Amino acid sequence: MALHCTALSFFTTSVSSNPRASTSPHWFGGPTSFRGKCSLKSSPSSSPPSPRFMFQGEALGSGNGALDRDESSLVVCFGEMLIDFVPTTSGLSLAEAPAFKKAPGGAPANVAVGIARLGGASAFIGKVGEDEFGYMLADILKENNVNNEGMRFDTGARTALAFVTLRKDGEREFMFYRNPSADMLLQESELDLELIKKAKIFHYGSISLITEPCKSAHIAAAKAAKEAGVILSYDPNLRLPLWPSAESARQGILSIWDTADIIKISEEEICFLTNGEDPFDDNVVRKLYHENLKLLLVTEGPEGCRYYTQEFSGRVKGLKVEAVDSTGAGDAFVAGILSQLASDTSLLPDEDRLRDALEFANACGALTVTERGAIPALPTREIVLNAMLKSVA
Repeated sequence: MALHCTALSFFTTSVSSNPRASTSPHWFGGPTSFRGKCSLKSSPSSSPPSPRFMFQGEALGSGNGALDRDESSLVVCFGEMLIDFVPTTSGLSLAEAPAFKKAPGGAPANVAVGIARLGGASAFIGKVGEDEFGYMLADILKENNVNNEGMRFDTGARTALAFVTLRKDGEREFMFYRNPSADMLLQESELDLELIKKAKIFHYGSISLITEPCKSAHIAAAKAAKEAGVILSYDPNLRLPLWPSAESARQGILSIWDTADIIKISEEEICFLTNGEDPFDDNVVRKLYHENLKLLLVTEGPEGCRYYTQEFSGRVKGLKVEAVDSTGAGDAFVAGILSQLASDTSLLPDEDRLRDALEFANACGALTVTERGAIPALPTREIVLNAMLKSVA
């Protein structure tokens, strides 16, 4: 397959594999340029999973993800969608890989598909190239029951590409074709504001804040959602190589921090945003909790997650699985919790019910690492519930 990328530049980086690292998807590499600023110590042991599986929505009768979708529980995801290229042979560098398999990806798009797979209603707003990959991605959204009416196509830029591999030495290696890719060129005038305003939750990351005109489009979309009473969900999803500097990344990520109602972050992102403070110290985490925040979530990879509200905090253990590829696990976690919250926001102040929802979200993330790729590995509700029942059997 010939890749015509003459208008694009690329970045490469190697990231140390860490079993405690964030399960966030790896588009554009991990936040490891600041490794060494904080030492990640072992967290306290987690309590065993609760046998209460009182999740919102009915379990599926089949594994196809088909449910009657309640549009009043719509989650609109804003940002990037791209093509991940993963080697067909594991344990090799990008240069050594004999061939690559393409897989759809991009954090916000992963979340949208993840919610739909779980039986929820979701939509994606973003931009791809008017090319074969762009049309393929639009079709994939449609095939997965994601509303793609807010998707736009750019005639002058290609759909973004990312090559990723896990080498034998445990180092992740990335190569990114961008600058500009079509997702960076979404304009405010191209936003489907009506779709945004009818959402229950509006979800986004920070990559769309890096360059104009997408930055202005992002800010306008979030403003429209906020004014319409939509819950704002933020996963910073730090990809440091894409920012001009570490400080610009820190400032950019924090520039919209206080507007979010729900924030999901990783241990490494806490370390980065607090200039190297201990991410396992609750007092450090609380520094990132603003007065209007409803829920702060900290993912801990296979260990599960922590949760913080104004009234309570705690930890929920993860589901143990044999990991194959961590791509998209963080997005599956986000899809899991947002699908529950979109169905019933009243679980936010109820700690027992919130913990149940987070057990479900942890299982969504865990099951995603058992297969290759992000979107191809996202589980259905039936698969998640069955795995959780087996874990306590």
